[in-house]
Amino acid sequence: MSRKIAGFLILLGIFMIFEWVNLGFNLADGHPTAFYVVHGILIAVNLVLGAVVGVIGWTSLRRGRAGSADATRQPPRASRRSR
Repeated sequence: MSRKIAGFLILLGIFMIFEWVNLGFNLADGHPTAFYVVHGILIAVNLVLGAVVGVIGWTSLRRGRAGSADATRQPPRASRRSR
């Protein structure tokens, strides 16, 4: 996964968490209980999804940095014996 995509996933996860927490605080009183149950489930599921997306992006970004250091190293050449 490229660094751009990993960064995008991190930002997407942060945005999802912020947006759904904000929605949770902005729910107005006076709705039936079913409304709050449904929106509570939506908020919980999307918070988990946002965290998962962010962790995938973070893990990929961290692996990409470690992998780029390994990719610049070249394996030792095998010596050929003359016959």
